[in-house]
Amino acid sequence: QVQLVESGGGLVQAGGSLRLSCAASGRTFSNYAMGWFRQAPGKEREFVAAITRSGGSTRYADSVKGRFTISRDNAKNRVYLQMNTLKPEDTAVYYCASPEITWYVVPYRINEFSYWGQGTQVTVSS
Repeated sequence: QVQLVESGGGLVQAGGSLRLSCAASGRTFSNYAMGWFRQAPGKEREFVAAITRSGGSTRYADSVKGRFTISRDNAKNRVYLQMNTLKPEDTAVYYCASPEITWYVVPYRINEFSYWGQGTQVTVSS
């Protein structure tokens, strides 16, 4: 079965950086796009970033554009989210996700993703 395991969350001051990692297993990683979502307390889960299976195309939420970078290493079955210039409003549980099917464009809607990790907490203090 498909498993996604996030790591790298933590507590950081505003303006700092964190790098999230997601390890995938259970199917051929390089065949599938990957995405990151987040959910803050009392809010709905929202799209953060996604990347095609080759890594050739990416998409970002407007709120993180220019600050966050998604990347992947198909040899290691991992996807990363480099987060710079963090703000208190970035505080949330961050989830790694992957679709059921092979997409040829960058998926970004929550219902386009079928597999989810357990999440990792990111807290940004002011």
